[in-house]
Amino acid sequence: MGNRNHYIIWLSVLIALFAFGSAGYMLIEHWDFFDSFYMTVITIATLGGETHPLTGNGRIFTIILTLVGVGTVIYILTSIVQATLETEFGSFRRSRMEARIRRLNNHFVLCGYGRVGEAIAGTLKKQKSGFVVIDHSLNSFNRAIQDGCLSIMDDATNHEVLKRAGIEKARGLITAFGDDAYNTYAVLTAREINPVLTIISRANNNDAVRRLKQAGATHIILPEVIGGQQMARLALRPSTVQFIETVLADNEGEYLVEEVYIDENSTLIGKTIKDLEEKFAGVRIMAIREKDGDVLISPTLNTTIEIGGSLTAFGTMQQLQEIEGCCSLTRDSSGRIVPDL
Repeated sequence: MGNRNHYIIWLSVLIALFAFGSAGYMLIEHWDFFDSFYMTVITIATLGGETHPLTGNGRIFTIILTLVGVGTVIYILTSIVQATLETEFGSFRRSRMEARIRRLNNHFVLCGYGRVGEAIAGTLKKQKSGFVVIDHSLNSFNRAIQDGCLSIMDDATNHEVLKRAGIEKARGLITAFGDDAYNTYAVLTAREINPVLTIISRANNNDAVRRLKQAGATHIILPEVIGGQQMARLALRPSTVQFIETVLADNEGEYLVEEVYIDENSTLIGKTIKDLEEKFAGVRIMAIREKDGDVLISPTLNTTIEIGGSLTAFGTMQQLQEIEGCCSLTRDSSGRIVPDL
């Protein structure tokens, strides 16, 4: 309920209180309306005095009116002050948050802050990646705010809302709503605004996967399927899965897995995997993504590095930074390696 509705209720209660007092004196003391209303005002305001001498029943009514009226007025006045301060503070906080959102660059836009969205936000925080949450639910919005996320409470399928979230300069969009139709509309809108944006979307069934692909989603995740596959992998190969999870999840650990892009200025172009691993002792190239998008897992030592692709490298942060220096790349505000466009 908005503050305007609260103000209307409080005003109605005050009017009812003064009407109750005035009617009481008119019935008990048989005074006219003005004298009854005046007596009600000075009683509730605790100014003291009597318009006319009171009867016994009139004094009892005055005691009741004082106890009820004074407590009610104090509560209403306190609520009005609190609501006014919250409105002003909330407006100031929203202005600051919107200013911080406008400064974001190469960030993620996370649509939906349910159980899946909350888990995504937790991982992005751990990786120190900038992101902004969009959710039309007040409960989800408040929870995101409490968790310290930059958030917008609005419709994620609206062009202007996505633009407010910086979709035009974002690194990627993640849609995590439980409603497949809502995810699809959000993907369509984002793809229309930013044709080259990486979009990762949640789906709940195979039909939704097809629609999301048509809408323009880059990657589509079915949480229940992924969860089942992960449980099976843990049952079959627990040590391997735990090792991979540790490497991928712990951004502060000694070893990391990172994707390094090869631009036209890279000194690695034309080199082989053997040349790279000899130059950066301890680094292992786990995969190569070619410029046409094909991924080559476990490339041979004689595989040549080409322009426009990327390397999935395993090594320490220092080693990955050294490789980065050979690729003429830059890092975004979260410290992740990105192409120098």
